[in-house]
Amino acid sequence: MDLQLKGKNAIITGGSKGIGRSIALHLAEEGANIAICARGEEALQKTKKELLEKGVNVIAEICDIGKTDQLENFLDHVKAEFENIDILVNNASALSMGGEFQDWEASINIDLMGSVRATKKVLPWMIEFGSGNVLFISSVSGLEAGSPPAYAAAKAALISYSKTMAVELARKHIRVNTIAPGAVEFKGGIWAMMKEHNRPFYDMAIDMNPSGRMGTPEEIANVATFLVSPSASWVTGTCLAIDGGAHKSNL
Repeated sequence: MDLQLKGKNAIITGGSKGIGRSIALHLAEEGANIAICARGEEALQKTKKELLEKGVNVIAEICDIGKTDQLENFLDHVKAEFENIDILVNNASALSMGGEFQDWEASINIDLMGSVRATKKVLPWMIEFGSGNVLFISSVSGLEAGSPPAYAAAKAALISYSKTMAVELARKHIRVNTIAPGAVEFKGGIWAMMKEHNRPFYDMAIDMNPSGRMGTPEEIANVATFLVSPSASWVTGTCLAIDGGAHKSNL
């Protein structure tokens, strides 16, 4: 299926591993030029190589999005190279799974404010160009009670922010959506580590999921790629759970 993304320019924060990496690769397969940032050099360069093999233009830079100057320098560089930005995927996360003050600070600064800063930086460029797509990567933790409190609260805030921005920007031809992945397993990720070091908890999570398994980054990326494409042209302000049926609330 041609999603009409060839030649589009996309930014994915936290794009070197897991879900971010898969979204970047899927967009590149559709012909989009890709800019990714992350804090780790090795994974960043590995993903950059994979993206270049897709035959698209690639920018990959080390950047801690919790630091405003680093984030703005990265985004300014991408704008200078790509000229216009069609897609922004706010994916980077601190993945703070505790409830201490440092978990709150990290989750608010990275998951929430990092996404807000990136969005506010890129939106004027999209408005000037006359169109654009912003996608926030939230979590089913943002839809449920009982999850790690700081992480869940930050992810819930992204959903609310996304809906507000979608309403404000719809007449400007800019779509804003959120996806809420459930438990996703990949090498080096949290659930892969749980499988090795806390198998009872891992097994419990599988048993609680109606599908009886973990998701994959590729399954999340398939949906994300569709949502930022012209094929989803009348989809804005939505939060879509991608979780094998784990989230069952009517709210």
